[in-house]
Amino acid sequence: MSVKNTKRKGFNFFRSYFDVYNELEQDEDKLAFIDALLNKQFLGQEPEELKGMAKFAWISQQHSISEQVKGFETKTGIKLTPTQGGYNTPTEQVEVQVEVQEQDSVSVFTPTQFLSWFNESRTKLLDKPSNINYLSQESKSYLEILTTRYTGNDFNKALHNICNDKWANETNNIMPKHFLKPDEFSKYLDMDVKPLISKKQKLMKGWAVK
Repeated sequence: MSVKNTKRKGFNFFRSYFDVYNELEQDEDKLAFIDALLNKQFLGQEPEELKGMAKFAWISQQHSISEQVKGFETKTGIKLTPTQGGYNTPTEQVEVQVEVQEQDSVSVFTPTQFLSWFNESRTKLLDKPSNINYLSQESKSYLEILTTRYTGNDFNKALHNICNDKWANETNNIMPKHFLKPDEFSKYLDMDVKPLISKKQKLMKGWAVK
């Protein structure tokens, strides 16, 4: 069987990886996340085409995954680099074992990681470019709190609902400063999810979309 060459025999599979995987609702997102995880752990490859919830899941675990790879490289002196497909012997395949372990702490999104997800999702939901590149210290504090309380699906739902909100659109408040306030985040999260209202539909409704 043709498989990718790797110098690594195994890695610790943290419980948080499994939890995030189970939070993903679409099979294609689950596959994309696991594929990215395995390619990074065994080949050192950074994912380049992750989108939507799969990207959000990756970002939430990126620090832990990268630290594992870094620890392996430091301990063994082996540098994991992208390789071409090839053949591993049956013995090598048997030696690859993954041990499931509990993770001591929950990963928290960095401001940079959050903004990357927020801009990509906001662009898609509002149908206009989003390039927000700054979080205030207050917003950073709120972000740290929210990522310890809510899942990736919660963030996705809340952002969908704020992008459907008339007041938020008209007042140009679909911004991290407003979105990350715990009370506001909770409000949008608790709303029923309705079909996305397009930019054209918003204009037809008479919303002063900015």
